[in-house]
Amino acid sequence: MVSTSVIAELCIYIVTWNVGTNYPGDVGFSDMLSLNGTSLCPGEQNRPDIYVLGFQEVNIKPKHQILNIFQDNQWTLKVREFLSQRDYVKIETAQLQGILLNVWALGKHIDNMNDIETETTKTGLGGLWGNKGAVSVRMSLYGSGVTFVNSHLAAHDENLKERVIDYNQILDNHRYKVRKYNTIFDHDFVFWLGDLNFRLNGNDSPEDVKTAVEQGNLDDLFTRDQLQMVREAGNAFSLLNEQKPTFRPTFKYVEGTSDYDLKRRPAWCDRILYRVQEDKYPDIKLELQQLSYKSHPQYTLSDHKPVTAEFKLSIKAEHHTSEDIYEMTHGGSSSETPLSSWDA
Repeated sequence: MVSTSVIAELCIYIVTWNVGTNYPGDVGFSDMLSLNGTSLCPGEQNRPDIYVLGFQEVNIKPKHQILNIFQDNQWTLKVREFLSQRDYVKIETAQLQGILLNVWALGKHIDNMNDIETETTKTGLGGLWGNKGAVSVRMSLYGSGVTFVNSHLAAHDENLKERVIDYNQILDNHRYKVRKYNTIFDHDFVFWLGDLNFRLNGNDSPEDVKTAVEQGNLDDLFTRDQLQMVREAGNAFSLLNEQKPTFRPTFKYVEGTSDYDLKRRPAWCDRILYRVQEDKYPDIKLELQQLSYKSHPQYTLSDHKPVTAEFKLSIKAEHHTSEDIYEMTHGGSSSETPLSSWDA
């Protein structure tokens, strides 16, 4: 019997939050990032190995765009306050106007994070404007190809077709330099997060939806979720998986409260999906287990609630080391990111 060795077993913690052009101010991240001991990550300290934070509608007033050339965005700086003191290092940041993506990791992993790239796609105004679109960070992680995509798709109930078009435009336009991982779905692991803006089909009023939520009829409401419908129809996101949300719709709230703003029908706009190609390589097993999927209703800064998910990512092999896997998957690549490019 051939023994299988564990090349890597990592816990990845993902956040998506539409912050509604607000500044972070005194927002605390301890609960949102489960820094208070509530993480479900395995291990003695229940610490995630990697944090991925996707924000939408980050404030991009001209004076702040100029500042961001010389320093990190205010939201990145706020995240740093909570993570750098806990031995996390910022690996990469990608931004397209108000769409911002941060990747942080424990320092012990950085030697196994290579070929890091960012990519952006504008979908607003037919691809001319970056208020809608996507940013991504891809990398070699212990030899495997991983990409994180943060997107903000077309808004409003009636624009389902436009959301599907946005999704396909992102797929068509996103291209990376690593030959074997040229597109998003070439990657062994894909995490897609963001304000995807999918709403509920039907003609019921905002008051009707609110009543259904308050009565706990989430399962009935979710049968009309547009994202689930387009996935099942094969129109968009059909190659990705999603754990069924058990939390209340995360949009639209009156800012500063947890009361629904009845100018819009409540909906699950904020989502986290994933994909793993488990048997892509002989003698190598890629595994992804979702540990949690929840919203954080106590955050009232914007009209959206943040959503988080935790995953256990495993790479197992019979005859290979992480170096072997890297050579197999990224051989010929020459874009390793030097250690000096990372900062705490």
